[in-house]
Amino acid sequence: MSNESGTPPEVSALANNVAVPEELQWTDSRRDVEYRLPILNIRLLQDGSLAAKAYGRPVAGGRGGYTSFRVPESPELAALISRAADESGRLWSGHAGL
Repeated sequence: MSNESGTPPEVSALANNVAVPEELQWTDSRRDVEYRLPILNIRLLQDGSLAAKAYGRPVAGGRGGYTSFRVPESPELAALISRAADESGRLWSGHAGL
């Protein structure tokens, strides 16, 4: 479907999931349940800034879905987020269409 007006579509955010290397994974807890956090969801917002949340499942297992957590301040995680955003941009700019 083409945009006849020629104006670009409004994109509110771009998001990508990124695997956290095992040595950077951490645990957090909620309601006395411990979670291991192996995934980051990184979003590029309209203003050009990045936002990130961590997702994980209970360490003890079970059928629970992924739960989101705040990403702790860490130079290593900040570097991972920055590198992932750069790589996402490279991949998006080279897309081959549908």
